[in-house]
Amino acid sequence: MIKVLMVCTGNICRSPMAEYVLKAMVEQAGLSDQISVDSAGISAEEVGNTVHHGTVNILRKYGIQHDGFRPARQITGGDIQDFDYLLAMDSSHLRNLQRRVGDSKANVSLFLSDAVKSGAVTYEDVPDPWYDGKFDLTYDLVTKGCAAFLQRLRAEQAL
Repeated sequence: MIKVLMVCTGNICRSPMAEYVLKAMVEQAGLSDQISVDSAGISAEEVGNTVHHGTVNILRKYGIQHDGFRPARQITGGDIQDFDYLLAMDSSHLRNLQRRVGDSKANVSLFLSDAVKSGAVTYEDVPDPWYDGKFDLTYDLVTKGCAAFLQRLRAEQAL
């Protein structure tokens, strides 16, 4: 099983959105038995809170299955050791993960790096909609990022 972890600040906006979008794409591709997806936050400030209503609304708008009532969680040392891919929503998360990864087998990268390489987006970081309310922009970037990452994963893992 290939394990993918989406990482943002508090695990209430960007990373759960990316988690549920990638899960939907993985299911659509018939790969749910080969790829698992989860999300976590760098910070403990939102631990226990539910997914942000803006994320829940955008997922509903596009018919993406989700559990908006699940509590946010903070990334653990176990996550860093257990997950194969750690995808950071922005460069500050990437730096945090790179400092913590140590001897982990995890492939750590910016979430949008594959979408940038393919020309699908020009953004390197996914802006935090908690600050600007631009959940539609976040969804657009997350969708393109997930599609590009899944394409790379399929090529790397021969799925």
